[in-house]
Amino acid sequence: MNFDRYKQNLRMDGNKIYSYSTHVATVNGNELLQLGYWSMTTQKHINYAAKELNLKLKSYDTKR
Repeated sequence: MNFDRYKQNLRMDGNKIYSYSTHVATVNGNELLQLGYWSMTTQKHINYAAKELNLKLKSYDTKR
């Protein structure tokens, strides 16, 4: 699935959100789990995807 904005750089494949070619977030129920910290542009993509999909954005710290 491609989004209306950021058509060339943002896409959804199954439950995964990709910015450019990097998996940056995952849909989990009614939440969008953000996988780490990203550049300003990638964060815009993640925020936009959450809004378009009507999901609550939740950060997921990949550093343990």
